[in-house]
Amino acid sequence: MDLAITLDQRSATPLHKQLYEELRMAILAGRLKPGERVPSTRALSQSLGVSRTTITQSYEQLLSEGYLRAATGSGTFVGCQAPDELLKSRPVEASRPAVARQEARREIELSRYGASITDIVPFEPPEPEMPISFKSGRPALEEFPLDLWRRLTLRHYRANDVSLLDYANGSQGYEPLREAIAGYLRRSRAVTCEADQVVIVNGSQQALDLIAKLLIDRGDPVAVEDPGYLSARRAFLAQGSELLPAPVDESGIIVDRLNSKTFLKTKGKLKLIYVTPSHQFPTGATLTLPRRLDLIAWAEKMGVMIVEDDYDSEFRYGSRPIPALQSLASGDLVIYTGTFSKALFPALRVGYLVAPAPLARVFARAKWLADRQTPMIEQRVLADFINEGHWERHLRRMRTLYDKRRQALVHALETHFGDRVTIMGENAGMHLMIRLSGKFSDDEVTRRARLAGVGLVSARLYYLGESRGDEFVLGYSGLSERKIREGVRRLARVISS
Repeated sequence: MDLAITLDQRSATPLHKQLYEELRMAILAGRLKPGERVPSTRALSQSLGVSRTTITQSYEQLLSEGYLRAATGSGTFVGCQAPDELLKSRPVEASRPAVARQEARREIELSRYGASITDIVPFEPPEPEMPISFKSGRPALEEFPLDLWRRLTLRHYRANDVSLLDYANGSQGYEPLREAIAGYLRRSRAVTCEADQVVIVNGSQQALDLIAKLLIDRGDPVAVEDPGYLSARRAFLAQGSELLPAPVDESGIIVDRLNSKTFLKTKGKLKLIYVTPSHQFPTGATLTLPRRLDLIAWAEKMGVMIVEDDYDSEFRYGSRPIPALQSLASGDLVIYTGTFSKALFPALRVGYLVAPAPLARVFARAKWLADRQTPMIEQRVLADFINEGHWERHLRRMRTLYDKRRQALVHALETHFGDRVTIMGENAGMHLMIRLSGKFSDDEVTRRARLAGVGLVSARLYYLGESRGDEFVLGYSGLSERKIREGVRRLARVISS
């Protein structure tokens, strides 16, 4: 254990006395806890660069006064209670814990950013611990090839390549991984990109944070889908943007509404529009081709950058993934983002953004300022996982599994609710959105669901404006078919009772 101790070799106070006072104050201030072991005299002398005799003198005085206690064969420890007389005579700073605690509760002035994230609106939907939780975005963790991932990880550690432990050469990300991602996106999503445009980030949320910091000034309008992804809205609001709600229907964002007075008469120039065209969150709609072309034409005319979040486009059932919006746009109109956290596992905080070529360098610099680099071991293992074909094999397995789970959920809803349920969205993704007609509000439905051990999230959180009050978002990818059927059965029972 290293101790934060400063000794002044030039002071007239002997070193052993200085050390005695430093250790005594550390004990009285609570930095060294009762019963905590202190370093041996040999270890501390080496750490501080003083003689062992100096350490021994200090320890002997502390032992005699009861601040330390020695246990034969075990070492030296902080005493269980400091002497009363010494507590009375200690300096004011160390003897007034109540005052210190009171001062710690004083109001601290936050920055605009800090103030913007302290309100009471939750960042994420509440997630109570429930036997059955329809939380969206959670993959089937039990199906992840953990043994394979472990072997790929050990391969790199066994190579004894010390560069794995060093700083990366650049903040843009591990080049083989960027090349693998660019190749995959060109094949599967028709994204127009090269590895130099790919920036590795810690999940797609960091991509949104960097986009907000680089492209939004305080007061700038930003258009977002309504309902839409809550964490994207949060990233833009934290940067001080003004959010403009763009309504969606069963065909995705309603482009015609972007020409309304709300958008044309904003105080500042509209900078960004954030969309989830492949699988709109939370409604599940897919933006139709005519609307995609209309959106691109509108953005070009207005000089607005499109942020395309392709968070779960790998999972379409009965049809191939559709080309990305970015593939239809010309020039530098679209910033494309994606993540591996949902398709593989959430703890893998690796995502990416594809920046227009002129912006790739500035995104890399912003990434460096944020956290220098994404952990190298995860990047190398993921590059192998993609290049050796494991990624696409895993996706094929998960598509089959999630398709079955979605079918189980749809069948259970139709069986237990009949014409009282409306199932929204395409046959895709890891969640679906429903409308439940009945006499209960969404708050009452979620309350009754909790009593039955079912975690359910109202769609109200995802609206900027008023919601219908009867919509819910159900994630199914992380639940077995048995739990899906049981969860719906419980929900139907408590709503009908």
